[in-house]
Amino acid sequence: MSKKNIAIVMGGYSSEAQISLKSGRTVFENLDRTIYEPYAVEILRDSWHCVLADGSKIAINKADFSIEIDSKTIFFDAVFNTIHGTPGENGLFQAYLELLDIPQTASDFYQAALTFNKRDCISALKPYGIKTATNYYLNQGDVIDEKAIVERVGLPCFVKANRAGSSFGISKVYEAENLKDAIAISFKEDNEVIIESFLEGTEVSIGVVEYEGQVMALPATEIVSENDFFDYDAKYEGKSQEITPARISEIQAQALKQQAETIFKVLKLKGITRAEFIFHNGEPHFLEINTTPGLTPASLIPQQAKVAGISLQDLFGEMITNVLKEEKNS
Repeated sequence: MSKKNIAIVMGGYSSEAQISLKSGRTVFENLDRTIYEPYAVEILRDSWHCVLADGSKIAINKADFSIEIDSKTIFFDAVFNTIHGTPGENGLFQAYLELLDIPQTASDFYQAALTFNKRDCISALKPYGIKTATNYYLNQGDVIDEKAIVERVGLPCFVKANRAGSSFGISKVYEAENLKDAIAISFKEDNEVIIESFLEGTEVSIGVVEYEGQVMALPATEIVSENDFFDYDAKYEGKSQEITPARISEIQAQALKQQAETIFKVLKLKGITRAEFIFHNGEPHFLEINTTPGLTPASLIPQQAKVAGISLQDLFGEMITNVLKEEKNS
């Protein structure tokens, strides 16, 4: 049986590009070479290229997403999507691949766009009884009414870029007079802002995967940040404790698992996702979901898979197997 050519796409156009490159390398290093021929493909704003073993770069033909090596054209059987942020987490890249009829491992373009937009995602989930923080929305150019914001969400509150990840463009605000500065920080990442009430409680992050034909929640991770909240330094610079499985009761663990799997199914997601919750007054409150979560050695999904007894080779291989099956059955 010939090996399947797999493009592992990484990078992207956002502040998360460097993290994505690390995620992509993790996948590249953990794919089974007896089944797959992996190619490291960097999708950057100024260049789409494949990086070969010797470090040389070959341009991607955007007309059909192929590469040419030694006068031979190589087409990809599937794409393993590890782009965080635009264009691989917000649906743009997925739509492009769908037009080319190339299967990819992350959620499809509509689901990706929906979940990348925190405001729209929350709105879609509320009819299903998913609890969330109280929210206030702003678009760039709107009048900033600090009094109305505080009346709606209270203090302290979180100010977030609506369409960004890895805690870029997020601030915790304690005083009304600091709202405008925090909003300005968020607007550097996106032209839409979401302001959320502060939820006191245990923060947890839980992965959900399609594994062996089942939608399955992984063991949750409890986040104990050394900083004021789970910001960039806490996530990527070791300024947090990440405890897997989370120190929550069995009842809480089951409620969290059920909600995470329900969200995955209701939104028709696929591949690997990771959702963030706060246990507030004993109940899980949904914050946001990532459809191309971090896969670096420091990321939560690899930690959770290890506790579940799933190797990264098996996990990543399953994602590719699933989309190749979809392609065969379509």
